[in-house]
Amino acid sequence: MASLDRVKVLVLGDSGVGKSSLVHLLCQNQVLGNPSWTVGCSVDVRVQDYKEGTPEEKTYYIELWDVGGSVGIASSVKSTRAVFYNSVNGIMLVHDLTNKKSSQNLYRWSLEALNKDSSPTGVIVSNGDYDREQFAENPVPLLLIGTKFDQIPETKRNEVLTRTAFLSEDFNAEEINLDCTNPRYLAAGTSNAVKLSRFFDKMTGFTDRKRFNFKSLHYD
Repeated sequence: MASLDRVKVLVLGDSGVGKSSLVHLLCQNQVLGNPSWTVGCSVDVRVQDYKEGTPEEKTYYIELWDVGGSVGIASSVKSTRAVFYNSVNGIMLVHDLTNKKSSQNLYRWSLEALNKDSSPTGVIVSNGDYDREQFAENPVPLLLIGTKFDQIPETKRNEVLTRTAFLSEDFNAEEINLDCTNPRYLAAGTSNAVKLSRFFDKMTGFTDRKRFNFKSLHYD
């Protein structure tokens, strides 16, 4: 059997948004019963078929790198975390739909990963003053994932979904909203499953060109 190609995906977002639960669901197709805080980085693997059912079909190992920590912390910690940002093929930006701050912090996570945040505290941004042009030429596929969808009161869902639509536009990325304790949100044939598959196809196609080295901002 031929060896499988490896693809690296960063999973970024604030502590407590459910990154570990999401990664477990994506890789094991099971709910994570007792999630714990991620220290440093945790890696899990998903097997993915690229362009399944076509002559171009190819199987990949998708490595999901769940990066722990919080933005706006000491520069020494961020410098240590930067080693995880080398040679990636895609990024999942994860936020808690019940926590607006975790959504706003995705801008800062992106800036950190792209090595554009040179100060220890970063740049506080919001939908109103975010300059989307700074990522206009970003070649790496992005996917926006909102967790804890089940915890949003019905009366606030339209407001929350409007906010996530702005995020999606800013990052030029498709969005998936789900509950990591319920696999049906990613069931085959659902819009979420289609978006996820499209992201993986785009990302695995990207590996055939180059991997992007965020730290030094060049192709290797």
